[in-house]
Amino acid sequence: MRTGIASPVLALSGDRPAWEHEAGRAEVVAFTQAADRLGYEFLTCPDHVAVPVGFHAGRRFYDALATFSYLAALTERIRFLPFVLVLPYYHPLELAKRYGTLDHLSDGRLTLGIGVGHLEDEFQLLGVPYDDRGARADDALRALRASYGRPVATYHGTHYSFEEMAIEPHAAQAHLPVWVGGDTRRALRRAVTLGDGWAPPPVGFRGPDSGKLKSMLASVDVPDGFDVLVGSAEPLDPIKEPGHVTDVLGEATEAGATVFRLTVRHDSLAEYVEQLTAYAELAGLPVR
Repeated sequence: MRTGIASPVLALSGDRPAWEHEAGRAEVVAFTQAADRLGYEFLTCPDHVAVPVGFHAGRRFYDALATFSYLAALTERIRFLPFVLVLPYYHPLELAKRYGTLDHLSDGRLTLGIGVGHLEDEFQLLGVPYDDRGARADDALRALRASYGRPVATYHGTHYSFEEMAIEPHAAQAHLPVWVGGDTRRALRRAVTLGDGWAPPPVGFRGPDSGKLKSMLASVDVPDGFDVLVGSAEPLDPIKEPGHVTDVLGEATEAGATVFRLTVRHDSLAEYVEQLTAYAELAGLPVR
């Protein structure tokens, strides 16, 4: 199972371990370089500009572009996954230029996780229409496909239109891998028609929802090479419960997952890295 990490520190709610609340640049670099060395496929970073005080998901959200640009210079293999980028917040050419530059400087190590967004307060803050966000996101993704990795882009759609626009530097990847977030059938349809993978929330293959993921995938025509990213609803403990971790990965595979987003139990940076090491050995990741 290909595996990336649901990054600690970069998105922080009140129930996280104390060390994450106190962590800064040194800790972020340490776990990122450990994940890079241990063969993890990606690390995540959220996408929020500003949220209301009391927002249920917390109030610390690192900026994905700035964070990944810094970490790209300090790593060699690991990919960078905004999880998820709220597509309606941005003009497609803005994304093609900004994230294309990151892709260019990191030698093609970007995978884009996208969603339509749900925090209406943030839409209002940014002056972005909320009610048509699904249709706007679909057109933005088509426009991004027409411009990403190209020196000159042209696109005419329902919400975005541009003609012969130069984008330099442009992305190293001619085809940007896009994983679409969301657990609705519309999100899944968007993923199979416009994306390269689907990234539902960490439910649907275990417990009461067992079988949901598999049945939803069976309802669509899944393209060859299509990725399905899942995660466990609870943190795993590869050190103390390796058998349970193996069971979870087996259930994910049986449900149709191809990529796993890992969260682990930990109370310190040292323990977090130890857990990453134990999982890498258990899952057979390509440790360097």
